[in-house]
Amino acid sequence: QVQLVESGGGVVQAGDSLRLSCAASVRTFSTYSWAWFRQAPGKEREFVATISWRLGSTAYADPVKGRFTISRSIRKNTVYLQMNNLNPEDTATYYCAGADRRASVAASEYGIWGPGTQVTVSS
Repeated sequence: QVQLVESGGGVVQAGDSLRLSCAASVRTFSTYSWAWFRQAPGKEREFVATISWRLGSTAYADPVKGRFTISRSIRKNTVYLQMNNLNPEDTATYYCAGADRRASVAASEYGIWGPGTQVTVSS
């Protein structure tokens, strides 16, 4: 029943922008905190950004602060990640994740995950 599908990844040049989307097939979209994580080959999965379920407050990992913006459309059951001024260090598979009635930056707190979308940034 629950399904997350990311889209919007691709291959871009350094300095370019991408907007990732996560379409969430859930009954109660607004009771979830939503987040983006990323994982590069040989690296641990890392937190990128989250938007909380209560007030929609956002939090970002230091490397993306000022460049990435997470947002959501409750009506559309979709979460977005606007990524500006991309650099090669942003190259990774990006995953959308949801945590029901909790707010966290820890991957272990998120119960539902999408399959990921690849972002490749060339120098």
